[in-house]
Amino acid sequence: MVMSVASIPTAKAQIPFLPELQAPSKVSNDADDRTVSGWVYLDGRRLFQIAASRTNFPERLDDVQHKLQTISQNYFQSPAKIPNVQVGKLNGLPVIYINDQYLMTVNSDDAALRQVDAFTAAAQIKDALEEDLQRAKQERQPQFIVHQAKIAVGSGVAMIVISLGVFGWQRRSRSYSVHSIPSTSPATRPITTQLNQRQQQHLQEVKKRLFQLTQTGIWGGGSFFILGLFPYTRPFQVSILTAVQFPIRLAVVALGTYVAIRLSYALIDRFTTTLISSGALLTPESSERLQLRVSTFSGVTKSIATAVWIGVGILLALVSLGIDVVPLLAGASLVGVAVSLASQNLIKDAINGFLIILEDQYALGDVIAVGNFGGLVENLNLRMTQLRDSEGRLITIPNSEVKIVANLSSRWSRADLTVPVAYEADVDQALKLIEKVALEMDIDPHWQRQIIETPQVLGIDLFGDRGLIIRVWIKTQPLKQWDVAREYRRRLKIAFDQAGISIPVPQQAIWVNDAQLQNSHGNGKAE
Repeated sequence: MVMSVASIPTAKAQIPFLPELQAPSKVSNDADDRTVSGWVYLDGRRLFQIAASRTNFPERLDDVQHKLQTISQNYFQSPAKIPNVQVGKLNGLPVIYINDQYLMTVNSDDAALRQVDAFTAAAQIKDALEEDLQRAKQERQPQFIVHQAKIAVGSGVAMIVISLGVFGWQRRSRSYSVHSIPSTSPATRPITTQLNQRQQQHLQEVKKRLFQLTQTGIWGGGSFFILGLFPYTRPFQVSILTAVQFPIRLAVVALGTYVAIRLSYALIDRFTTTLISSGALLTPESSERLQLRVSTFSGVTKSIATAVWIGVGILLALVSLGIDVVPLLAGASLVGVAVSLASQNLIKDAINGFLIILEDQYALGDVIAVGNFGGLVENLNLRMTQLRDSEGRLITIPNSEVKIVANLSSRWSRADLTVPVAYEADVDQALKLIEKVALEMDIDPHWQRQIIETPQVLGIDLFGDRGLIIRVWIKTQPLKQWDVAREYRRRLKIAFDQAGISIPVPQQAIWVNDAQLQNSHGNGKAE
């Protein structure tokens, strides 16, 4: 395996605007004697490559680089316009001189790197030196510096103008998004408006990050371009590019992953909005239920999309760092098998959670009872269900433990009321009054939407210790049965008071034998 090593000289010359960093190349497999190669720079610009064994390469590269810097400075200060580059011969190897000053000896490793003989390699190096030394001296002339300064000023003005234009576009896009939610029918407005708002929020977040990236690219790229205009600042391009190439790759991958996640969120909300607006899932009896299902489906799908994109982002980050992911994927498959064997409960949780969502057993916002626990579903994903009970406790139940569940708010609910009436009361009058109160409440505009069917007075359900028990059923919207029941009891109490019908209390009859009572009184008098 061959390493590519390059040293960065001091900032005294120029380099290409977008220099390419040398990628590693394989030459030999020996540990200490393997051949490594690297670039020799003139004022930050790549000139030619040299090669040597791994142990000798750093010393040779520093020596050639230092001599080239000394020779080039002498040439720049001399009146000569064209450098005198010559190829000599010493001990059977070509030797390169610049203005009669020794630079380097071209060895067999340099020739093998170019796949030519040593003297041909020396001729190639000679041509590169003549061309780049002459160009470097021309770029140090005052006319060139003034011309480049004008370009730098123009570039700075262009950066400011473009940046202001992008900022204005961002403001217009932000103000337009406020009024971009389409109008919908009254039946679907509560659901679709919420989904459209979420979609717009995700799109705005994506636009915000892209605008930030654009501004960073404008100022970073413009500054990078200006650095390359002058021979004394161009070497910083290589320094910056070498220092930030891996962080930039990771930042691009991270930003791309974030944008992909946000776009996935927007697409999920868009798909759900379209499905609802088309009326494929919306019926008069399922509108409230659909809202709960949409929240659950959207949350779970977004969680899955987030996990997928994060996994893809990790793989892309490893690839950008030059790591071979094929062995990692093979090892990950083996680890996955081992983890699956050790995490069977998690797999059961995921499978059962998927079935719960698919079969709509319950959703976010439902009130359910699982075993000895019950409450409002606050969180539902593939692994667990979290309930909030009446005392405010958060109960976490693994989905694999959900065997039998009672959903108290699926599609519709019912207020099951038992009304006690005294035995002495007129039963027919009480039944008519109970029905009248229920019907009046059914036509009340405030409660009409919450009561979805005409209340049913079933009749006398039980002879209890408190009196006659009359049962009333009121079918309501999901989760509204408790509100309706409380209001009905309040109205019924007022109606009973006005009609003179009392609500009985538990009572018990005690029978006493008269003979025993007289004997007890006689014994008391005798004493």
